[in-house]
Amino acid sequence: MMDSSRRQMLQGLATVCSAVALPARGWAQDSGIALTLDAARRGATIPADFVGLSYERAQLANPAYFSAENSALVALFKGLSPVGNLRIGGSSGEHTAYVGEQAPARPPFEIFGPEHNKTVKEGLVCSTPALRSLRTFLDATGWSCIYGLNLAHATREQAAAEAADVHRILGPRLLAFQIGNEPDVFRNRYRPAEWGPEDFMREWAAFHDAIAAAAPGAKFGGPDISNKLDYLTVFAREAHRFPDVIMLTGHYYAMGPAGSPDATMAQLMEPEPKTTTLKNAGVETVQAAVKQSGLPFRMAEGNSCWDGGKPGISDTHASAIWGADAMLKFAERGWIGINWHGGGYGHYSAIVGTPSAGFSRRPLYDGTRFGQMLVGATFLALDARPASPSLGCYALSQAGKTKIVLVNKHSAPFTVTLPAMPEAAVVVLTGPSLAARDGTTLKTVTMRRARQVTVPAATAMLFTLAGR
Repeated sequence: MMDSSRRQMLQGLATVCSAVALPARGWAQDSGIALTLDAARRGATIPADFVGLSYERAQLANPAYFSAENSALVALFKGLSPVGNLRIGGSSGEHTAYVGEQAPARPPFEIFGPEHNKTVKEGLVCSTPALRSLRTFLDATGWSCIYGLNLAHATREQAAAEAADVHRILGPRLLAFQIGNEPDVFRNRYRPAEWGPEDFMREWAAFHDAIAAAAPGAKFGGPDISNKLDYLTVFAREAHRFPDVIMLTGHYYAMGPAGSPDATMAQLMEPEPKTTTLKNAGVETVQAAVKQSGLPFRMAEGNSCWDGGKPGISDTHASAIWGADAMLKFAERGWIGINWHGGGYGHYSAIVGTPSAGFSRRPLYDGTRFGQMLVGATFLALDARPASPSLGCYALSQAGKTKIVLVNKHSAPFTVTLPAMPEAAVVVLTGPSLAARDGTTLKTVTMRRARQVTVPAATAMLFTLAGR
């Protein structure tokens, strides 16, 4: 007998196939949106390694996790991107000591997920055997690595010794080092109350010089902030002193903490959630830092809701729709990548599970696959009239073809008139509802060609315009 989630999924896909070619009824009928394309105005191009994941550095305490022998995890990473980026860092990075060859006889745990509160585990270690395993994992997946070093509790000498081994072992798989995780929250936690951006920059520079001497040719990214943009501004101002800095980095969470009454599904779908870590005005500060430094920006850690994610939101189809839209929104700004934070059984993790029990995909995984399909594409100017904050509209040029992406974050459909007739093949990311934990699907379907299309609720669609 067909289970209910499978039946819902098939019914939802059938609704998509019929609705896209037929006029919508009711609400959508009165809310038609017309798209106008200006293909001569070109924007940013999405880099090949745009897609990334972020894991806690403490996960390296178990060398068997990031290992080529963990074939199930290797396959899931390759399913997201053939050349993605793995960022190692997180809050636990400031509590993880490097012990060289002195690896524990037995790992203290199998998995280490994102933190769910302010308590960070102590006594965590990373070893040379873990780095060797990590290299095999990166080789097997084709991914690169951004590696976070301990700034809060390590000495310059300790960080340099670890960096030398990381640089030697990871080799070409090492994209960049980051020094510290969220240094903008060090004050009153790891540093005195008067410690600020200028103090951070002096400390970062001293660590950088020691690391660069120990690992000649290594590259760096920073400052890997949480949300205090004055740290990013200072870093961008001083970056010219360090030619080996190749990117600016920071974090983005749509809302949080998980226990906040404002952390709701409706807020997640807003253009600027009440508790977001980066307001729209802050985006302009990021863009100004990019311009000042001449360096690109990468979201080195982020997700739907900080403090480990919110169950019933971060682990639902809503995260897939939100994630697909967020990826395109960030890429359109010129950001060079996103690293969704996760690991273990974190509520917002795209991949959950353990080597012993197996792994599974959360809805965000398929939302990320949707975004990955546009890697290498260049944004084109697109005007939507009337614009709606609930419908993401994007135009891109990819391999000589014009693509139109529509992301419906609403619980009702939208009727949209495309700039030109589309081809019959359409990529559809859909699910039973925003709140559904199961049933998210990503498929290419054949539809009756029509310029006026309907985008069902909680659905993202990728059209290719005919003859363009």
